[in-house]
Formats: sequence, structure tokens, C-alpha cells
Amino acid sequence: MVVKSQELAKMYNTHLRVTVKKTQQTPEPCSTADLEKAIKVLEGRWKILIIFHLFSAPVLRFSELRRAIVGISQKMLIQQLRDLEKDGVVARKVYPEVPPKVEYKLTKDGIALRAALKALKSWAASRNARLSAKDAAG
Repeated sequence: MVVKSQELAKMYNTHLRVTVKKTQQTPEPCSTADLEKAIKVLEGRWKILIIFHLFSAPVLRFSELRRAIVGISQKMLIQQLRDLEKDGVVARKVYPEVPPKVEYKLTKDGIALRAALKALKSWAASRNARLSAKDAAG
């Protein structure tokens, strides 16, 4: 039993005294190293906003993304899109025409982020409401 607890502790990257309940809906265990890799994919000021805009439309052209994200430079948008493409979150399609037409859409991995980003959006809204109520009261 101690060996099994030690294996679970390593698998979940927790202390032995921390109990971990496994339910049917629990996905495969994720270590902190796995979480760090996932955060690196999304880190940066603009990546999550890019992904949110790609949730709103199945396919967006570069110029549409540029107009939708206020304050982002062309260079930064290109860089962030290349990173997301390299990490398999966004797919890029270039049409051979002049001027070049480039479209972006989410991959299966990108679409899988919907629940996590929806939860983050909900958390941000409830936090803002709580902070506004606190400011109004004090």
C-alpha cells in the first residue's frame, strides 16, 4: 500500500499525505512539468486573446485578427501566431494568390482549450464583480 501511495504521489506530483480521489471523469494525471509545458504554449500577452477570437469564428484572416485585437502590432501578431502554429494550437493556410491570402483556425488541440478558457473567462468576470462591489462598498 505504501508503494502504491508513493507511485500516486509521484504521478500527481503531490505529498504522500495528500489524498487524491480518482473519479471516472478524471483525465490522465498531469505533473507540474506537464502543466509548465502547457503554460509555455499559452504564455505571452496576446496568445489567449488570439485563441478567444478564433473561437468566435471558425476561420479568420490575418487582417481580421489584427483588427480584432486592439493594441497588437503586426510583428507581434505574426510572432504569436507562428508560436501557436509551432505548438499545434493554430493551423495556418496560405492561398497562392496575389496579394497573399492567409487564414488561421484552431486545431483539435486549440479547440480542446475551450473549456479551460471559458472557465478562466468566468473566473475573471466573477473576480471583477467582486472587486467592483468591494470598491463600491469602501
